[in-house]
Amino acid sequence: MQSTESEFRTEFVRSPGALKQHPALVLNADYRPLSYYPLSLWSWQDAVKAAWLDRVDIVAEYDDVVHSPSTTIKIPSVVVLKDYVKPQKRVAFTRFNLFLRDEFQCQYCGAKGDLTFDHVVPRSAGGITSWENVVAACAPCNLKKGSKSLSRAGFSLRKPPRQPGAEELRNMGRKFPPNHLHESWMDFLYWDAELEA
Repeated sequence: MQSTESEFRTEFVRSPGALKQHPALVLNADYRPLSYYPLSLWSWQDAVKAAWLDRVDIVAEYDDVVHSPSTTIKIPSVVVLKDYVKPQKRVAFTRFNLFLRDEFQCQYCGAKGDLTFDHVVPRSAGGITSWENVVAACAPCNLKKGSKSLSRAGFSLRKPPRQPGAEELRNMGRKFPPNHLHESWMDFLYWDAELEA
């Protein structure tokens, strides 16, 4: 089971261009995506291979087909793992996860776009690099704050920095869907969203 688990945790693609055409949404055995951000996608080749090896069930397909000398198969657009993969509990302290926690906006002014990160308590004042002391910041705010304290810089935080839980970060990722969402994926991405009356 361990080797299977690591196989399914491999490279989910952040950039739609790297998927070429016909990516497949990968769902866990409970029909939830393995990850939302980046969205758990496989190339069509990986999805076909997993189906051929009987590791996944195909739930939805594209209209296009691929051929081998003896077989024709519709390209999978949604696949479900046959074995449940336990979600990771620990959240890695990475720049990407930090920006996701802070919803891709400066925690001082709310600006979006070109972000860097800032130590709330400056390192020169003994601040450490941790979830509780680092926030996303735009370049102008980062430059203006420099190595000053929040009060000396006249800044306040939009929300206090803290370590997010894995489920919290997964839910945050659902607010930022990738550029490419195939229609056959929608029921599986938003299945627990509140229905309109």
